[in-house]
Amino acid sequence: MSQRLVPAVLIALLLVVHGQLWFGRGSLPSVSKLRQQLKEQQAQNQLASLANDRLAAEILDLQEGLEMIEEKARMELGMVKPNEIFVQLTK
Repeated sequence: MSQRLVPAVLIALLLVVHGQLWFGRGSLPSVSKLRQQLKEQQAQNQLASLANDRLAAEILDLQEGLEMIEEKARMELGMVKPNEIFVQLTK
């Protein structure tokens, strides 16, 4: 009887371990899905970092000089200096 019990227990343990490998919390499909999510999040983080760098450069320009303020006023608010003519082209 013990000759059959040991292999049966070992086979049962092998099935449990194999089941965890395919269907458990750390299974191969689960790890693959998490890796894909990680890649997507890293791409989003890269885009956010670029936007942050651009905004930081714009803030630095605004703090250091009036040229950026004048450019923003002209582009966003349509402001002109005295004795200038404002021309707007539409397509």
